[in-house]
Amino acid sequence: MGNINIFEMMANRYDTTERIQIAKVASDAIREHLADTHDKKAIDFGCGTGLVGINLLNDFSSMLFVDPSPNMINQIKQKIADLNIQNADTLCFDFEKEDRKDIQADYIFMAQVLLHINDIELVLARLYDILNPGGHLLIVDFNKNEEVSSDLVHNGFDQEKLIDLMTKLGYRAFQSKTFYTGSKLFMNQDASLFILDSQKR
Repeated sequence: MGNINIFEMMANRYDTTERIQIAKVASDAIREHLADTHDKKAIDFGCGTGLVGINLLNDFSSMLFVDPSPNMINQIKQKIADLNIQNADTLCFDFEKEDRKDIQADYIFMAQVLLHINDIELVLARLYDILNPGGHLLIVDFNKNEEVSSDLVHNGFDQEKLIDLMTKLGYRAFQSKTFYTGSKLFMNQDASLFILDSQKR
């Protein structure tokens, strides 16, 4: 996954007031797509310091926090210990570099993660493989934003084009909508966030 070095450096000061607030907005949007999930396994993919997943812990039987940055994983490990969380585990792993067949989940969610991934199709295919049949992948990310120009991240996504790509990979039953707009939200530009819910065949 891209930008790991940047996240390594900022891990211990990542949890700003703004990021905590956006994580709450994202987790509330994800929760609207959950039904009867208390016996389900979830993965917070590209979890960072676990801001989104922590908010959703009580909605699932277990949660695996996955991130390629060791420092980010150390932050969530500390939270799990400090809060005495019993239904969570961590995995430091980069799905863009390697495949993983030994983990399965009913729900995978990724909040503001896709924009950091270079090979989107590869990672979405690998996440499809670890979803249980009927499982859901929920993506929260920025809508395409022509005002953003960066060598480090994608400048957001066109929801319909993303759905077309995911359809080719086998995902189905899509629901997507824009749910939040904020000022200076994305690379110091006004931007909007969408949520896309998809299901494995």
